[in-house]
Amino acid sequence: MRLVVARCEVVYTGRLTALLPEAVRLLVFKADGSVLVHDDAGGYKPLNWMTSPTIVEEGDDRIVVRKRAGKSEDQLEIRVTELLSDVTHDMGESAALQKDGVERHLQEELATRPDVLGGNLRLVRREWPTDIGPVDLMCRGEAGDWVAVEIKRVGTIDAVEQLTRYLERIEIEGCRGVLAAQVIKPQARTLAESRGIHCVEVDLAVLRGEREPELTLFSP
Repeated sequence: MRLVVARCEVVYTGRLTALLPEAVRLLVFKADGSVLVHDDAGGYKPLNWMTSPTIVEEGDDRIVVRKRAGKSEDQLEIRVTELLSDVTHDMGESAALQKDGVERHLQEELATRPDVLGGNLRLVRREWPTDIGPVDLMCRGEAGDWVAVEIKRVGTIDAVEQLTRYLERIEIEGCRGVLAAQVIKPQARTLAESRGIHCVEVDLAVLRGEREPELTLFSP
C-alpha cells in the first residue's frame, strides 16, 4: 500500500464532474488498484475514490487514475503542488473479515427462508460479489425486482452506510436494499428509511423453530 500526503487539487470527470480545491490530502493507493482521497475531517469516508481495476499514470506533479465505466471512462486527476510524504508498505496477504457466529447463522437461516423478510423473496445467491465486498444475500421479489440483503447482529448507522455503498456498486437498475438484524438501532432505522432501505428485525431462535414468535395483542 502506498500512502502519499500532498498539497493537491483533485478533479474527477466521468459520469459527472467534481472538484476538490487545493489542500493537504492523504492519497491511498492499494495493491488491488483502488485509490482513495482523504482529508483530516469527515470521518472514515474518502472525499473521492476510484475502485479497481484502474490504470495509474504519473507525470510531472500530476497523477491520473483511469477506470473504464461501460462505454465511457472515469478519470481522477491529482495535481500535486507540494509533496509532503510518499511511503509504501507491504501489507502481506489480505485476511477477509469473518462474520461472528450470530451473523453467520442468521445468514444461513435467511438464505433458506428469505420470504420472512417480506415481499415473497426468493434467494438468487449468497455472497453476491461487488468490487468492495460481497452482499450477504441477493434475492428477487414476487414482481421480479432485485433486493440486496445485508445481515447484522445489531443494525447500526455503519451497517446502513455499508449497504448504501453496496447498492451504489451493484449494476442492476432499481435494486433495493434490506437491512436484517436481531436489533436495529433507532438512528439506523431513521437513516435507512430516508434512503429507501427496508429494515427487518429477525429472531434467530424463532427462525430455527426453537421458540414461538411473540404474539401482538391489539385492543379493540
